[in-house]
Amino acid sequence: MEDYVTGAGLSEKEETQNMVFYTAAGDPHTYEEAEKNQKWREAMDNEIAAIERNDTWELTVLPNNSRKIGVKWIYKTKPNEKGEVDKYKARLVAKGYAQQHGIDYTEVFAPVARWDTIRMVLAIAAQRKWKVYQLDVKNAFLHGELNEDVYVEQSLGYEKKREEHKVLKLKKALYGLKQAPRAWFSRIESYFLKEGFVRCPSEHTLFVKNQEEKILIVCIYVDDLVFTGSDERMFAEFKASMKQEFDMTDLGKMKFFLGVEIVQNDEGIYLSQRKYALEILEIFGLENANSVRNPMVPGMKLMKNEDGEQVDMT
Repeated sequence: MEDYVTGAGLSEKEETQNMVFYTAAGDPHTYEEAEKNQKWREAMDNEIAAIERNDTWELTVLPNNSRKIGVKWIYKTKPNEKGEVDKYKARLVAKGYAQQHGIDYTEVFAPVARWDTIRMVLAIAAQRKWKVYQLDVKNAFLHGELNEDVYVEQSLGYEKKREEHKVLKLKKALYGLKQAPRAWFSRIESYFLKEGFVRCPSEHTLFVKNQEEKILIVCIYVDDLVFTGSDERMFAEFKASMKQEFDMTDLGKMKFFLGVEIVQNDEGIYLSQRKYALEILEIFGLENANSVRNPMVPGMKLMKNEDGEQVDMT
């Protein structure tokens, strides 16, 4: 069974079960806090520019018997594999919890790749000495097309002058909407099928393309695409095609994914959760503790508890 991701809450990735969470104490919680910092203002400007460039909405008067959904800003610093701040991310999110099933949306689920699948792709690449690369779709959910009429309020700090009473009718999905993950996955799935990929019947996020005895394997995890294969020319064609269709960031060789550091060299592919382990030590104040080679105190003697409950040894 596939893992699934929903549209409500902070963001699509943070709602998946197998996601490692990282929180930055310095991230602003309100627009009033963020607008005082130049980096966060630039992040918000970039978000609004991307939304408008994508033709996500149009300004209109709220029809009778319709209601508008609120929006809010979410701020998060994105770390790299070394724990350093890599990006300041400002996301405009719809308050999807106000939507009503059957009125504002119907189907909401979209599959995401299982970690087992990612490991299998890495294992195949290591065995055949292939390189594994990563692409990131900017504002992925904004590419999903809506089937329903959804109206949202104008975003704080970006209201149109003398038209503050109007609302925004969404042409495409916005982060936070219940149906946003479904709309995005339908969009990218149709793109892959159009480009000649075949979807794996047992893993709906895995797509394979065979061309003249050459192979390209792509795995989708929401807006992150991991791909590998036997031909660098196919890689170049795939990236060029993706950049024409979506606003993409080429992350190069796969280095950091779902809290796991990936090291690729001539000897193979190595996975490490060093950053995660260091954060756990920091949480419990053990970052300066002495390291040991085994998890027990040397010389500790264990005694049988005669009064203890019997357990099934198998």
